[in-house]
Amino acid sequence: MNKFLASLFILVLSITATNAQVLEPVKWSTAVEKISETEYYLVSKATIDKGWHLYSQNVPDNGPIPTTFSYNKTTNFELINETLEEEGHTVDDPVFQMEIKFFEDHAEFRQRIKVLNSELSLVKGEVEFMVCDDQRCLPPNFIDLAFDLSKSTAAATESASIFNSNEENAAVNSNIIEPVKWSTAVERVSNDEYNLVSKATIDNGWHLYSQKVPDNGPIATAFIYNEDANYQVVGTTTEAEGHTVNDPVFNMEIKFFETTTEFRQRIKVLDKSLKHISAEVEFMACNNTQCTAPTYVDLNFDLSQSIAASKDNAAEISEPSSTEDEKGLLGIFFVAFLSGFAALLTPCVFPMIPMTVSFFTKQSKSKAAGIRNAIIYGVSIIVIYVLLGILVSLIFGADALNALSTNVWFNLIFFVLLLVFAASFLGAFEILLPNSWANKVDSQADRGGMIGIFFMALALAIVSFSCTGPIVGTLLVQAAAGGSQVGPIVGMLGFSLAIALPFALFAAFPGWLNSLPKSGGWLNTVKVVLGFLELALAFKFLSNADLVLQTHLLEREVFIAIWIAIFGALAFYLFGKIQLPHDSPLSHISVGRLSLGLLVLSFTIYMIPGLWGAPLNLISAFPPPLDYSESPYGVGNSKGGGGAASASHEDLPDGAHLLAPHQILAFNDYDKGLAYAKEVGKPVMLDFTGWACVNCRKMEQNVWVKDNILNILKNDVVLISLYVDDKRPLPEGEVMESQLKPGKQLKYIGQKWSEFQTIKYKTNTQPFYVLMGHDEANLNTPVGYTPNAEEYHTWLENGLNNFKTE
Repeated sequence: MNKFLASLFILVLSITATNAQVLEPVKWSTAVEKISETEYYLVSKATIDKGWHLYSQNVPDNGPIPTTFSYNKTTNFELINETLEEEGHTVDDPVFQMEIKFFEDHAEFRQRIKVLNSELSLVKGEVEFMVCDDQRCLPPNFIDLAFDLSKSTAAATESASIFNSNEENAAVNSNIIEPVKWSTAVERVSNDEYNLVSKATIDNGWHLYSQKVPDNGPIATAFIYNEDANYQVVGTTTEAEGHTVNDPVFNMEIKFFETTTEFRQRIKVLDKSLKHISAEVEFMACNNTQCTAPTYVDLNFDLSQSIAASKDNAAEISEPSSTEDEKGLLGIFFVAFLSGFAALLTPCVFPMIPMTVSFFTKQSKSKAAGIRNAIIYGVSIIVIYVLLGILVSLIFGADALNALSTNVWFNLIFFVLLLVFAASFLGAFEILLPNSWANKVDSQADRGGMIGIFFMALALAIVSFSCTGPIVGTLLVQAAAGGSQVGPIVGMLGFSLAIALPFALFAAFPGWLNSLPKSGGWLNTVKVVLGFLELALAFKFLSNADLVLQTHLLEREVFIAIWIAIFGALAFYLFGKIQLPHDSPLSHISVGRLSLGLLVLSFTIYMIPGLWGAPLNLISAFPPPLDYSESPYGVGNSKGGGGAASASHEDLPDGAHLLAPHQILAFNDYDKGLAYAKEVGKPVMLDFTGWACVNCRKMEQNVWVKDNILNILKNDVVLISLYVDDKRPLPEGEVMESQLKPGKQLKYIGQKWSEFQTIKYKTNTQPFYVLMGHDEANLNTPVGYTPNAEEYHTWLENGLNNFKTE
């Protein structure tokens, strides 16, 4: 009220003063400075009478009228960034009771533009401003401005420095932070090989993520080199050791760097005249309260300034596997080895063990010869399957294998493939290779010697394909999706070793054959169990595709419900309550089958709390992450109120969805959300967030779930969630040039919202929350990470009250 009365008093004085005399304490003039053939500065100069002052473009709410520039925008030119201003003076104004920036004597404002039509000669604009002296203020004034491009002068170095300085000052004053600074260096390894070194200096308290983070984790650091015919990239970009921690929000081990780190990329120069190499780094930085949006920085490497590489850095690139890669390959080998033993217990392979071992022991002239032939037979099995793994690696190549885990089509194809394998194991049909193949191979097995033994092994692989094929196919899919070119080879080595080992062991110790169980219906049971496992695994690949496309068709609860159904059916099958086509009559349940049934039933019951948000750590790598779900309270439960969020998907307004995991009506498009807010008469809450934003998830999981807050989000505001790391490409008609980085195009939806946040709100971190009215003006001061629920609720209530009094 005091501020209002003060403003009214000043206005009355100013009106009285203008009746006595017409004052013009500010004179405006314009100039144009040419930067390049297409870019100019529009310079507005204010000459201010002594004793008077002109206000800045940025003054706090409820303060005096700010100086505001508007340009008659046409298709002939576009604005670059905002109008910048000089440093000025900042004082604590006793009337308005706030810090206010103003100018005395003179002021200069610069607007950078890019000309799109070379025939453009005149740009028009307008400035609105207010001036005061120690006793009075004048009413807001409007002055027309004209900028004649034909009379432009070359932009001086001083002008450029002012522009850059102002830009830096604007960044400082507007909370745009750059916690990671990049520099480059070049190390000379030989006459034609160099290391391109990218050095990151990281602000205290912040961390930069590794190039390798698990799926559904934060944004990884990624380097893109503009490779051409002048040089070639050798190997991959290497990085320092860093720190690895178990992140409680993402529920995974994540590697990151603090303070400083370096990345090295070996290149081979093919053109000796090459001097410069350009690249780009994409990265994300976080501290304990906020994360930056994915940031793109250009890198330039000057080969002419290279220094000799140290002995360690000059070592030959041998593509060593990281510890994570070694663990991954070891895991593939272990799973493949167990899968090989499972394949042994199928109707197509198990009966072959005593038959094959008896053949070698009877046909061989001595026990030693029989053992030798059985070993050759086992080695042949290993060679056949390893050759299959090598073939898969050669066909796809390293680049294709690295793309499998995120490629939508690969994941969908694998889903269908595993469904076919599962149906085959469950008895719907058999996958058989042509009989002619088996006959031709079998005829070669009669040749004897090592070649004959090899063809015997090949005959086993072909004849048993109906049982081993789905297992082998699944292993190759899983190994390939790991992204390692060696994965399929390691997988086939583990699988074939488990298949071959019994033949060699039983040939060496024939008496062990007596301890083998007799063939029977239990072999088909093993096959059916494998079919259920194939079916469950298939939905992991469908989930991968759904996560990439963000269709929300297979959210966490749906995935877990499907697995509960699959493993529940398997438990019923093991208890004899379900029978499939090739099962033998079951008169009783063996102890082993009962034990396995109880184990599967226990696992099924364990998964049920996952429908209500339990983390399910035992299977955390399989279902979608916790935030990719329908509700933090489980399927069918929408705690926290009714309102719009209670509507079915069919009743939702255009562009809206129910935001997981809270069932809040939300928009991901600014214009559609604002239009709906005007329609229903509610204020807007902008939520600048990210899929990989740690503190965004903390707010949603710990603060938004409070009843009083959730009720407001569901019923009193229209939520617009803008994901700054959304990697979906912009529609063709919406691809635009960046205003912050002229010459760069915005390619992704996330880049569009990140730049929107930076330009409009002068900040680039998430989470960031804005309450605004229908005129797009802030209802109160925006906030970031606010873990105190009461403080966040107070902020919401304050904004709502301000909206009601508008």
